[in-house]
Amino acid sequence: MSGPVTREDGAHEVFADLPPSPAVWCSGLHKRYKRRTAVDGVSFTVERGEVLGLLGPNGAGKTSVIKMLLGLVRADAGEVLLLGRRAADPNARARVGYLPELFRYQPWLSAAEVLALHVRLAGATVPEQERRDCLALVGLADRAGDRVGGFSKGMQQRLGLAVALVARPELVILDEPTSALDPLGRADVRDLLLSLKARGVAVLLNSHLIGEVERVCDRVVILDKGRVAASGTLPELLGQRELRLRLDAVGPEAEARLAAAGRLTRSGEGYAVALPAELDDAVVPDLVADLVRLGVRVHAVEPGRISLEERLLDILRTGPGAGGIRSEERSDEAGLRRLPGGLSERSERSQLSPGEEQR
Repeated sequence: MSGPVTREDGAHEVFADLPPSPAVWCSGLHKRYKRRTAVDGVSFTVERGEVLGLLGPNGAGKTSVIKMLLGLVRADAGEVLLLGRRAADPNARARVGYLPELFRYQPWLSAAEVLALHVRLAGATVPEQERRDCLALVGLADRAGDRVGGFSKGMQQRLGLAVALVARPELVILDEPTSALDPLGRADVRDLLLSLKARGVAVLLNSHLIGEVERVCDRVVILDKGRVAASGTLPELLGQRELRLRLDAVGPEAEARLAAAGRLTRSGEGYAVALPAELDDAVVPDLVADLVRLGVRVHAVEPGRISLEERLLDILRTGPGAGGIRSEERSDEAGLRRLPGGLSERSERSQLSPGEEQR
């Protein structure tokens, strides 16, 4: 016969049924440098096995947010959990791989020695063969014994990726990982990110290469002036369709018909009409038929979706209201603050002092 069920057994069963905590959970991050507000109320999550892209112009606060997540910069207010633990907990940070935007390794060390050093610093146990496999993963297998001082910028960038991955992290944070890489290197990084995702590793990617973000990311957070301007999945952010037409003999009546179909932009003989995501199949044929009836000569009609770059520029030019799903809108109207694991608690916006935040 089995013994009586204890309170601990019951608690274990309750928590076993909860979904795993996000790899990253941050709420209400604030940071000021003297009179300048660098980060103003940033909140978002990165789920396990998800690749999240962090986008925004220079000075938007992206690197400051990353440094606050990692405890390299102390937030003035806000909360951070990494892999379900407080960011200040060494057990959480030990499972995080990080590639900073700017870094420099000891030039007298070989690539293999750099990896061995960082494994020791992480307190991890990684066999030598596994470290060599990690160098091979980033294309440095034949340079393991070469001194880092003789590496090109692209090779040092590859070594930085190896350092971020060598201790088998569950969360990888990459700040401009392809900045010094050639097109082949960027393709290698893209394949690497997809392989991490397939293994259930969460990735937070900060990059100015919007095409790379569009290829690999599941969700995107767009920062502008320290705030979340927009966030959502790529289908949510790129849901708007666009119809490109090459026309001539367009009179005022025909131009009004184009404008009635959606927001209209013009460049010479080229016209672009922004269409809603949910589009009736008859909208485009009816529009073309009306234009022909109005005497317009139609040379080309090209339907398509707005690119992430176009959407980003639209959001930054028109303000936060142009975004997809705002992070603030994910809390319910009664003021519930969502916590990892599906739990929630009713609270005001966090205004912890730096000392309280670290406890």
